[in-house]
Amino acid sequence: MPHIMELFGKTRVVVKDGKVAEVGEPVADWCLVFSKFSNVSRLTADEAKKNMEYRIHELGMFTPQRRFDYGVFVNFGATEIMMTALARGLIDSTVTVCDGAGTVITNNPTLVQGMGALMSGLIETEPITEIIAGIESRGGIVLDKEKAGIDQKGGLIKAYELGFKRIAVSVVSPAEAEKLRLFEKENDIDLTLIGAHLTGIKCREAEELIQKMDIITGCASNMVRRLIHPLLQAGTSVPVFAMTQKGKELIMERAKEIDSPILVSTAELPVLPEHKQPRPLR
Repeated sequence: MPHIMELFGKTRVVVKDGKVAEVGEPVADWCLVFSKFSNVSRLTADEAKKNMEYRIHELGMFTPQRRFDYGVFVNFGATEIMMTALARGLIDSTVTVCDGAGTVITNNPTLVQGMGALMSGLIETEPITEIIAGIESRGGIVLDKEKAGIDQKGGLIKAYELGFKRIAVSVVSPAEAEKLRLFEKENDIDLTLIGAHLTGIKCREAEELIQKMDIITGCASNMVRRLIHPLLQAGTSVPVFAMTQKGKELIMERAKEIDSPILVSTAELPVLPEHKQPRPLR
């Protein structure tokens, strides 16, 4: 089974034996984040391939040489927010995904960021013994060591069985979010849901997902931008939105750790300067 990830304008990239084997076409042409960090003026299949090769080279992504010490990539990324929330005791566990391991449960702030710093939409992966060992040596628990399956509800159940009660879970679909919220209700836990990888999401799915999220990323989603009515917004090009008071507090806590100056102001949200948005929105 190959590794499949969507990145760089939701381009589908297949990795086999540590090398890029297949590359699809991006659904977006331009993104301020990649323009800024990768010096790329146009998102193309070739640039997506280069970006994946960079992640393989720098992080050892999808290889036995996987590193977990990359650090902060964007100020208000999903794992950056979870990292800070863990470190400051606002949550006691996270359920995220990692290449070569699938769903992972951890209460180690450094590990959750190390796994997620350059992680885009992980669609499918296969177990890599060295990656699993690296995660476990850092206090992470791999849900499915045999197949490296991605199962966020299974991860939530495992975190609950381990005694965690304030758990943050990354989620990409409304059906998955519904299952997680139902488990929260039935087991009296404090669940934080963070929605990501939403480029191309349809109107009805976006409506359903927004209703269940504490925090949601804008990605290059036209529907999220059209339907969102957040309590707080961080960033304007690929914005992150707090939908609940809990989400608002986690983003504000994250802001305390950022060294660069921060503007705090009231406004009608969302604030989406046209020249900063990914193009085209999907």
